[in-house]
Amino acid sequence: MTEMKRVMQRTGPLLGGTLAAALSLGPSATAGAEELRIGFIAPTTGIFAQIGKDMVDGFQLYLDQHGNKLGGAEVKFIVEDEQGKPDTAVTKAKKLILQDKVHMFIGGLLASSGYAMAPVSTAEKTLYIASVPAADDLTQRQLSKYPYFIRTTWSSSQPHHPLGQWACDQGYKKVAAIAADYAFGYEVLGGFQKAFEDCGGKIIQKIWPPLGTKDFGPYIPTIKSDADAIFTLMVGPMSLQFPKQLRAAGIKKPIIGGGTSYDEFVLPFMGDEVIGDVSALMYSAALETPKNEAFVKTYRAKYGKVPSYYSEANYTTAQMIDEAIKQSGGKYPGAEQFIKTMLALKIDAVRGPVSFDDMRNPIENIYIKKVEKKKMFGYDKPELWNTVIKTYPNVSQFWTYGKEKFLAQPVYSRDFPPCKYCE
Repeated sequence: MTEMKRVMQRTGPLLGGTLAAALSLGPSATAGAEELRIGFIAPTTGIFAQIGKDMVDGFQLYLDQHGNKLGGAEVKFIVEDEQGKPDTAVTKAKKLILQDKVHMFIGGLLASSGYAMAPVSTAEKTLYIASVPAADDLTQRQLSKYPYFIRTTWSSSQPHHPLGQWACDQGYKKVAAIAADYAFGYEVLGGFQKAFEDCGGKIIQKIWPPLGTKDFGPYIPTIKSDADAIFTLMVGPMSLQFPKQLRAAGIKKPIIGGGTSYDEFVLPFMGDEVIGDVSALMYSAALETPKNEAFVKTYRAKYGKVPSYYSEANYTTAQMIDEAIKQSGGKYPGAEQFIKTMLALKIDAVRGPVSFDDMRNPIENIYIKKVEKKKMFGYDKPELWNTVIKTYPNVSQFWTYGKEKFLAQPVYSRDFPPCKYCE
């Protein structure tokens, strides 16, 4: 928390004050450039503050590398703290639009925050780029309600359809699931369950600890002993506590995790108890590509840690904005034209190739990752890394089901798919 405050003390005034002062220096400071006002909403205090720091740092790194310009436009970058609360995120989005007159707002953390902020973009006719909120239905059944919305990362179930297929391919037949009790948890588990059961597996249990749970003592003893593996979806500090407490209880079953359960925002704080655990996401800091190695080294040198998915997500979001503004002649073209330009992009991102489907969601690689302790990228000591063990290329939010068939089913929820093998 103290570190987060120090960061915001550095970046908040710098981004809002120093930059504004620089922009007021006159024509020589901004010759030929139009100001692009970007609002950025992230939890910079509270239990998700470390994630918020990664979000801000990722976007800021891209700005720093490009002279604080995107597509030739000078950027005014305004960070607002949403504390990981959907109602606060809505308040901050309205403040950015009505008071700061931003051209666009980016971010929010939770899926529930995405669902809450999307209507604000519609009401105020302002572009909203979801760089983190993965709420499935924002780019599925509800999309027509949100003409000024686009997502740059992934929908909740998108990485977890291939993870379900992968689990089948390992020979797992029965899986017990424990996931955070809110929209994101339902959608992540829903995607895994659908694919896993479609290829012959069975989800035999669903456990729903409340968001923010620290003590899993009441839940761990209830996990069914005949499960071949445990599927888990945790977020924030939950990610650190669950595997530690599970292993301390003597349970040695394989763990298959949703993307945020083992992301690099928490991995450096974990112990050897997570070695061998598997998860899926559209990014791993252990991707062995020249582009990612350079990103990891630059990010780590600047911020003192390995970048997380939250870092890469916002770095790549800045890259996409940069390209879209460049194609618009260095000026913001309005939300509708901006989205049209974005949808035509094919980006060579840190995470790999990214394009968009016709429902404003990325098509991209999904990586199955195993936690290993090893040396990477020339760093001296062995550390925990999410080693990529399988790549599913060009994964759509509709997996292999096809758009029409997929959208004909309900959004994944606490009750869908039904737990037909639960006792």
